[in-house]
Amino acid sequence: MKRNKFLAVITTIAAAPFVGFSQLAKNISDRAKGFRIPAGEGRYHGHLQLKGVNANIQDVKISGKDTEGGLAIFEQTSLSQGRGTPLHYHVGQDEVFYVIDGSYRFKVGDEEFDLNTGDSIFLPRQVPHAWTQRSAKGKMLVTVQPAGKLEDFFVIMAGLDHEPTPAEMKGIFDKCEMVVVGPPLKL
Repeated sequence: MKRNKFLAVITTIAAAPFVGFSQLAKNISDRAKGFRIPAGEGRYHGHLQLKGVNANIQDVKISGKDTEGGLAIFEQTSLSQGRGTPLHYHVGQDEVFYVIDGSYRFKVGDEEFDLNTGDSIFLPRQVPHAWTQRSAKGKMLVTVQPAGKLEDFFVIMAGLDHEPTPAEMKGIFDKCEMVVVGPPLKL
């Protein structure tokens, strides 16, 4: 009996590199294919309606799962005039926002910027930043590189069955590798 268990363990260990290689080959093959995400849709999760920070809708256009963590792209439909994010920073991700429609105010470090349709802004990792929606409605494309855990943040916030307390918000930010360092940006 012990011999059979021993042989089973040895066979499993010997096969592991081939199983791993087969998964790697599948991932490489999947990455070699393009894909299309139709307008008004997200690749994963459906429309993620946030709670807490604001009531905006996030659509995952390109997931970190699609890029082996290299980057993620989100389309945000902004429905929360006068609301935005607390002052925070990302431990290991840079962000780029491109305003498709509407107007926003951003704070990056000590500087403030008003962005309108067609404008972009770069937010470097580990630099505190926040933004607030100025217009009644808006839409932005957000690119995060590397992907990090921002997608997880959106999934968690959309899955809440209540408005989170400030302590809950801080815990969710921390879990998703973001550090809150101040209040939301006021207009």
